[in-house]
Amino acid sequence: MNGVIDWFARNHVAANLLVVGIFVAGLMGLWSGKREVFPSVSSDMISVSVVYRGAAPSEVEQGVCIKIEEAIQGIEGIKKILSTATEGLGTTRAELVPGTDIPEALEEIKSAVEAIDTFPQLTEKPVIEEIVVEKQVINVAIAGEVGAMALRQFAELVRDDLTAIPDITQVRLANARPYEISIEVSPSALRQHGLTFDAVAAAIRSSSVDLPGGGIKTNGGEILLRSIHQAYRGEDFESILLMVREDGTRVLVKDVCRVIDGFRESDQESLFDGKPCLMVQVFRVGNQNALTISSKVQEYVENQQSLLPAGIQMTTWQDDASYLRSRQELLVKNGFFGLALVFATLALFLRFGLAAWVSVGLFVSFMGTLWLMPIIDVSINLLSLFAFILVLGIVVDDAIVVSENIHSHQQRDGFSLLSAIRGTQEVGKPVIFAVLTTVAAFLPLVMVPGNTGKIMRGIPLVVIPTLLFSLVESLLVLPCHLSHRAPAPFHGNGAGLRSFWGKLQGSFTSRLEDFVHRTYRPFLQVAIEWRYVTLACGLGVFLLTLGLMGGGWVRFQFFPPVEGDNVAAILTMPEGTSSQETLRAVHALESSAQRVRAEADVSSSSKGPSPTSVFRHTLSSIGQQPFFKTQQEGAGKFVPDVSNAHLGEVHVELVPSEERVGASSYQLASAWRDATQPIPGVESLKFTASIFSAGEPINLQITGRDFALLEQAGNELQKILARYPGVKDISDTLKAGKSEIQLEIKPRAEVLGLSQAELGRQVRQAFYGEEVQRIQRGRDDMRVMVRFPKIDRSRISTLESMMIRTSDGREVPLEEVATLQWGTGFSSIERVDRRRAINILADVDVTQANTTEIIRALDEEDLPSLLAKYPGLTFSWQGERREQQETIAGIASGYPLALIIIYALLAVPFRSYTQPLIVMSAIPFGLIGAVFGHILMGMDLTILSMFGIVALSGVVVNDNLVLVVYINRMREEGMRLGEAVLKAGVARFRPILLTSLTTFVGLMPLILEKSVQAQFLIPMAISLAFGVMFATVISLILVPIGYLLLEDIKSLFISAKAANG
Repeated sequence: MNGVIDWFARNHVAANLLVVGIFVAGLMGLWSGKREVFPSVSSDMISVSVVYRGAAPSEVEQGVCIKIEEAIQGIEGIKKILSTATEGLGTTRAELVPGTDIPEALEEIKSAVEAIDTFPQLTEKPVIEEIVVEKQVINVAIAGEVGAMALRQFAELVRDDLTAIPDITQVRLANARPYEISIEVSPSALRQHGLTFDAVAAAIRSSSVDLPGGGIKTNGGEILLRSIHQAYRGEDFESILLMVREDGTRVLVKDVCRVIDGFRESDQESLFDGKPCLMVQVFRVGNQNALTISSKVQEYVENQQSLLPAGIQMTTWQDDASYLRSRQELLVKNGFFGLALVFATLALFLRFGLAAWVSVGLFVSFMGTLWLMPIIDVSINLLSLFAFILVLGIVVDDAIVVSENIHSHQQRDGFSLLSAIRGTQEVGKPVIFAVLTTVAAFLPLVMVPGNTGKIMRGIPLVVIPTLLFSLVESLLVLPCHLSHRAPAPFHGNGAGLRSFWGKLQGSFTSRLEDFVHRTYRPFLQVAIEWRYVTLACGLGVFLLTLGLMGGGWVRFQFFPPVEGDNVAAILTMPEGTSSQETLRAVHALESSAQRVRAEADVSSSSKGPSPTSVFRHTLSSIGQQPFFKTQQEGAGKFVPDVSNAHLGEVHVELVPSEERVGASSYQLASAWRDATQPIPGVESLKFTASIFSAGEPINLQITGRDFALLEQAGNELQKILARYPGVKDISDTLKAGKSEIQLEIKPRAEVLGLSQAELGRQVRQAFYGEEVQRIQRGRDDMRVMVRFPKIDRSRISTLESMMIRTSDGREVPLEEVATLQWGTGFSSIERVDRRRAINILADVDVTQANTTEIIRALDEEDLPSLLAKYPGLTFSWQGERREQQETIAGIASGYPLALIIIYALLAVPFRSYTQPLIVMSAIPFGLIGAVFGHILMGMDLTILSMFGIVALSGVVVNDNLVLVVYINRMREEGMRLGEAVLKAGVARFRPILLTSLTTFVGLMPLILEKSVQAQFLIPMAISLAFGVMFATVISLILVPIGYLLLEDIKSLFISAKAANG
C-alpha cells in the first residue's frame, strides 16, 4: 500500500485524472439513475388468480383455492401459502423464502397449476405471475357531466396523447368500466318467437365470425379465401339472423333482443370534486425519471386547458413526484447547511487550505457513490438522499486524520513531497482499518429481512461506497494535493476575512489548548488514579440507560407513519349494500370533510397569509379503495384488485405541507374523524394521512379449522382491544357476505332429465349471462353477453316465476323442479397455509398510547387466556408487528457478525487479542448517547434509531483506534505506560474532538428540522449524532483507563504465574 501512496503522490496527473474520472462517472450516474419517492421493493410473491365469474366466495374456495394450494404446497422455496376467495375471483399467493430464484419458482408453480384438470367448468384460465408493485408517478383526472361514453372516449384520447410523449411508456385508464355488449332477451320474447336461450346464443356464435377459407392457386397467382362476418358494434349484432320462419320471414336479433353497446355492469363510480370522472394513470418503467415524467404530464395538461371540450375539466392528481421534489429540496437544503457547518468546523480547527482539500474529498466520495448507484440498483429517493446527509460528517474523518498528520510532518520537516508521503504512510494502516470497521458496522443493515429491510437497504448501500471512495481519495489524491502547499502565515494584522478568521482560529486554538492542559489533563490524571471508581461510574450510567429502556421510560415505535399531503377516509359497508347506500355514506364523509375544510381555512388565515384553501381536490370512489390499495402496495403488500358496491373512499389532496399554515395532515385526519357523525350500518371506517405504512399497528391473525370458533375468538379479541386507550378503528376481515338463494334440485326433476348442473346453468344464463363471444375492438378486449333484461334481473319474482327447459324441450316452473333456500355467505374467505384465517385490525393514536406497550400487554395478559379458552386456534402477529419481529431478528443475527468482523479488523493491526476489546468498549456507551439524545429531543426510539445504533458501532471505534495506536507508538519509543497514556489523550484530543464534531454538526440541521416531511428520518440522525458525541467522552476518559486496566490484569497474571513458578 505504501508503494501505491508514493506513486500517486509523485504522479499528480494520475491523481487528478482519478478525481476527474470519478466526477464524470458520478455525473453520468446522476443522469441515468432512477428517481422515486420510496425505493421499489420486490414482494417475493407469486400470485395465481382464477376468475370464476358469478361464483360465491365459498364456491371459489372449494373449486379454486383449495385445489391450487394442494397442487403447490410441496414446491421448494415456498415459505407460506395465502389464499383469498372473493366473489368471482380466487387468488392464491405463494410467499417465497428470501433468496429463492423467482423465475424458477414461477415455472414450477405454473407447471403445477396447469396440471390441475378439476377446476369448475366455468372458470377462466389461471393467470400466474410474480407480484410486482408498479411505480405510479402522477394521475390525470378527467371529469365532467358529459355522459359515460363521451368521458371514456376523451380519457382514451388523453391516454394515447400521453403515451406518444417521449420518456413516457406506461399509461393506463383507471376506475373505468370495461366495454361490453349486452344482448338482453326477456323470457316472454323467447316464448313469443318460439326460441330458446341456447338457440339465441348459438345463432350469434355461428353468425358473428371470421374464418379463413384457404386459397385458390391460379396461373396468375394465389388468391386467399376468407369468410368475413365478425360483428364489432351493437348495430352489427342487431342485424344477426336468429331464425327464418316457414313463410320466409327473417327474425333478427333486434326483433327479439335489446342490444346495449356500452359498459360492463359494475358498481364502480368515481367523483372528482363532485363530478363523474375517469383517471389516467402514468407509471414509471425501469430507470425512467419520475421528475421528468411529472413535468411532461404537467406541461401537457397545462397546454390542453384551452382545447378542452365544453363540460370537461382536466387536472393533475396525486403527483407522487411532488413528494420527491419537495423532500429532495428539503434534504439538499439540510445537506448544504450541514456541509457549511462541517466546513466551518474544519476551518476552525485546521487551516483554510486543509479544510478546503478535505471538503473536496467529500464531493469526490459523493460523486463516486452516484456513479455506483445505478449499477447496484439504488435509486435517488428519500432514504438514499438521507444517507448522504448521514455520512456527511463521517466521510471526512479519514481525510482529517491524513491531512492533520501531513500538516504535522510539514511543520516539522518542511513543506515537501516527502513530508506528504511520509505523513500519509504513517497513518495509512489505521485509516484503512478505521474505514473498514465503519463499513462492517453498516453491513448488517444490508441483510435485514422483510419489507422494511428492502426499503432501508438503500442507506447502507449509499454509506458504504461513500466511505470506500473517501478512503481512495484521502490516501491516493489528498497527499498529492497537499504536497504542493507552501508555508504561509495564517495569522496577520491586516484587514479582510482571512485575517479575521486567522485571529478567530488563533483565539480558538489557544483556548482549546488551555482547556486541554488545564482541565482535561488533570481530570484524566485523577480518573486514571481512581480508574476502578471511574469505570464503575461508567457502567452505572450504562445500566441506568438499560433500565430506562426496559422500564418503558423511553418508548419504542417501530416505524413512524410517513406524513403526506393527502387525507383519506376508507369506508367499508356490510357486504350486499347497494351502491346507492354506499354513495350516501360517501356523501356524508364529503360533507364532514367540507366542514373541516372551512374550519382549517379560517384557522390558517388567522395564523398567517394563506391565499388558497387547505384542500385542493377531492376524489370520491364507490366500489373501490384506490388510495388504500396504493398505500399498501407501497409497503410491498398485496391487495386484490376487486370492485364491490360496499366499498367506498374519500381522498382529499391537500396543498403541500410547506404551504400549509398550522394544519398537519394528521391533525386534519383527526379533525375529520371527530367531525363525522356515526354512519348507519358502517362496518369499518378508517382515516389515514400516511403515504407509506409498514403495516397496521395492530394486526393479529387467528387461524384454525373451526370457523365458528374463529368468529367467537375474533369477537372477543375486538372487545379486549376496545378497552385499551388510544386503540381505534377496530375491525376484522371476517365480513358477512351477501344474502344468498341456494337452489337444490328436487328428486322429481331428475325424472324429467334435469340435473343440478343443468339447473344451475340455466339460472346462470338468465341472471349472470352467457358469454357468447370475446372480440378485440381497438385496444379493448370486449365480452358479448346474452342475459335477461336488467329490470328482470333486479327482481326476485323473476327467479320465482322462471321456466326451466327440460331435456325433451318442455318448460316447467322453477319452483316445481327446485327448492329455494335463503342463506348468508362470506364477503371473502382468507386462508393461510391451508387453514381458514381471520385478522383483527386496529390503529393506535400515538399521542395517547404506544403500540409496543399495548402488544406487550396483549402477549403477556390477554392472548394466553384466549389460547387456553380456544384450543386448536393459532394466534400470530401480522402487519407492523410481524415486520418488527423480522427486522429486529435480522439485526440481531447480523449484528454479532459485524462485531466479530470489527474485532478481527482491529486485532490485525494491533497484533493483539485484547487491545481490540479496549477499542470496542465505546460501543455500548454509544447506546447511552443515542438514548439520552432521544430523551433530549423528545422523540420515541424507532427502527431507524436501532439502525443508527448499529451503524454507530463502527463509527465510535475509530477515535479509540487512533488513540490506542498512538499509545502503542509512544510505548514503542520507550515512554513509560502512565506518561504514554496521558500524552496520547492530550495529543489526540483535538483530532478526536474534530472528527466527532464534524459528524455531529453535519447532522444537526436535519435533527433541528421542523418540517413534517423529515420527522421519520430524524431518529437515525439522533442516534448517530448524540451517540458519537457521548462516545467521544468515553474515548478520551474510559479508553485510557481501559488500557491501564488491561495492563493491571496482565501484571496480575504475570505476578500469579511467577508466584506459582
